[in-house]
Amino acid sequence: MRYLYLLILLSGYAVAQNGDMHNKGEVYVFPNTLVSVKSSFFNEPTATFINDGEVYLYDDLKNDGILDFIEDSGLTIFKGSHIQKIHGSQPIYFNDILFQNTSEEAPFHLYNQINAYGLVNFSNGIVHNDNLGGTFVFREKAAHTNTSDFSHVNGIVEKIGDKDFIYPIGDGGYYRFAAVKTIDTLINYQIKYYLKNSDDLFPHNLRSGIVSLINNKEYWTIDPTGPEQDIMISLSWREETSQEEIIAAPKEDNIHIVRWDVETNMWVDEGGIVNINEKTVTTGVSKFGVFTLARVKGNENLPCEIIVYNAVTPNNDGVNDYFRIDNTNNTCAQNLNVQIFNRWGVKVFESKNYGVEGNVFRGYSEGRSTLNSDNLLPSGTYFYVLNYEYESDNGLKHQKKAGYLFLSGN
Repeated sequence: MRYLYLLILLSGYAVAQNGDMHNKGEVYVFPNTLVSVKSSFFNEPTATFINDGEVYLYDDLKNDGILDFIEDSGLTIFKGSHIQKIHGSQPIYFNDILFQNTSEEAPFHLYNQINAYGLVNFSNGIVHNDNLGGTFVFREKAAHTNTSDFSHVNGIVEKIGDKDFIYPIGDGGYYRFAAVKTIDTLINYQIKYYLKNSDDLFPHNLRSGIVSLINNKEYWTIDPTGPEQDIMISLSWREETSQEEIIAAPKEDNIHIVRWDVETNMWVDEGGIVNINEKTVTTGVSKFGVFTLARVKGNENLPCEIIVYNAVTPNNDGVNDYFRIDNTNNTCAQNLNVQIFNRWGVKVFESKNYGVEGNVFRGYSEGRSTLNSDNLLPSGTYFYVLNYEYESDNGLKHQKKAGYLFLSGN
């Protein structure tokens, strides 16, 4: 590697003003070339800066021009000894990024938009964009590593892509990820974590009947920046941040995800599949906004006494040939919607009126999962999400349930 400590200008010029570096021309950093900028670096409105090598930034970065890369080899390293501001009027495009600054708990102050296309290494130092107007965007192939309590994003993170993604978010010095498993097409979602009680903004006494207790220490916001689509989400819990009464003695069905529903002005149950080892709860959602964890009434029967038979063996022997959902009062549950996802979050089946005229899941796919010649899905574990309505003394109510489905077909 060649080590250079001066910017190589293709055209235009760079000048030092008050000890800072101002680029007003066009700069290209070749692959296998290292550039080190000891002072604040200002990329002016007339400037273009392309990094396909390695660029060390020891102070602030302000971009009002074009700051981008061409090859996949570009690496930008933030390695200061005091707070580093990342700001400017134009978005920034990076390939790989390394954050390495131990001067403060949150040494990176993001006022601009970072677009990451490669690997983001959160080696040390929290990227703070909460209330600063900045956004951290992970593009289609972007990923992150070394995320921890000491290095994550405190604020909004957006993901663009069609792959499942763990959002590297946190607050108050805690890494508190949320995960999204996407479906068939390119989607955009922003997620932010709040280490605070949601009760003041979204009263916990306004909740659906099955919910007994709502987390009073933390919540997440999940919002689409493109068209809304059904997705699978996972929220995590930690002893240090989550309400003790919520996470005490977790079982497979006693912790759910709840969402503040603006239409009904109350918290509604979104269901949940508990993974005790990973300390996560997973469910499918089609509406968005504010989410958190809640305790549900585990010893109370679901409305309509719906029974789910979660084993499917489509071998035409008359036993579990399809996904059976029974309710003792056939007039109780209305508009039964069933969604089935594979382990990667791909929706393989959906029915908006399940069980009517033979419309049931028999182990065959309607999505883009790996198939054999007759479209029979591979054996394994799948997720199901049920939505239905039922009549109560207070009018029509909505109920949701999520769980595992075991398919053994080939």
